[in-house]
Amino acid sequence: MFYLYILRSIKDNELYVGSTNDLKRRLKEHNAGDVQSTKPRRPLILLYYEAYAAEPDARKREQQLKLRGRALAQLKRRLEFSLQQTIN
Repeated sequence: MFYLYILRSIKDNELYVGSTNDLKRRLKEHNAGDVQSTKPRRPLILLYYEAYAAEPDARKREQQLKLRGRALAQLKRRLEFSLQQTIN
């Protein structure tokens, strides 16, 4: 399986969108500081993910969310209550 995922930074409350073939490993890498783009924003929590049978589908969805503000805005509307949760 391939995954599109959204992480939320506990430090600055910002979102990060990515894709991987091993979601647990990737989350550990993000929180260990092994990913340059999220290293200063640790710790991160998994907020949302989608599973795909084919890697190109996961990559395409990742690009849609990163490059098209409308796609990300629509997803944020779907995650309205999850995004409102306070992080302790």
